[in-house]
Amino acid sequence: MEKITQGYYTGERSLFGAKNITFEDTIFADGESPLKESSDIKLYGSMFKWKYPLWYSKNIYAKNCTWFEAARAGVWYTNNITVKDSQIEAPKNFRRCSSVKLENVSLPNAAETLWSCSNISLDKVTAKGDYFAMNCSDMTADGLTLYGNYCFDGAKNIVIRNSRLLSKDAFWNSENITVYDSFISGEYLGWNAKNLTLVNCSVESLQGMCYIDNLIMKNCKLLNTTLAFEYSTVDADITSKIDSVLNPSGGRITANGIGELIIEKDKVNPLKTVIICRDFPCKEIC
Repeated sequence: MEKITQGYYTGERSLFGAKNITFEDTIFADGESPLKESSDIKLYGSMFKWKYPLWYSKNIYAKNCTWFEAARAGVWYTNNITVKDSQIEAPKNFRRCSSVKLENVSLPNAAETLWSCSNISLDKVTAKGDYFAMNCSDMTADGLTLYGNYCFDGAKNIVIRNSRLLSKDAFWNSENITVYDSFISGEYLGWNAKNLTLVNCSVESLQGMCYIDNLIMKNCKLLNTTLAFEYSTVDADITSKIDSVLNPSGGRITANGIGELIIEKDKVNPLKTVIICRDFPCKEIC
């Protein structure tokens, strides 16, 4: 494998189609698509400073690398890429990629990042930006810290662990999402989802968990959560009080208490939902 140390590249498609090269401490400066159509590339301590550096590439390994803000839309249509211990300042990264592994990576401008990607592993990733991971599939995430609304819209087959998500409208239109041991804060959590499971999680949400087909919550807390479960089929074991519940369409809800249980009999059948309050009775409004 060829090795290039302290290289400096400018101009459009400067290394188009490069193969079997290791780059150390190399700068890809002004010039679009320096490594387009590349394969079997290793990058250590290198920097991307302009747009579209890795498109239609495969078998890419990057460690201690930096994507500056102008290196936007950096990795598209690329298969089998691993990025470790790196900073990605540029937005709109990772689009229609497969076999993506990010480990100890920060994305401070992650707007529209990880769109329509598959087979993804995130380990200790911090990201800030709206529409993160839209339409992704087959992802695992451990130690994800996310600041940004509308995350995981349309995503499928996702497992998240030990994470903190500050996100309005998280998991909309998603399918087969399971979240373990995590904190989620944001309005309208999970609308129009199918098979959403939360285990050992703390949730803070206005009108969250509504319009869900098969919502499962095990050993979860609902903090400052109002108008929950509207038109959802739910099996929820809540270890805290719920401020208010509105028109669940079926299932079972167990909680320490419910501040207001709002059941409108012209909209849902109250006999389809079992409500159990452990510590004190709920105040029902019909």
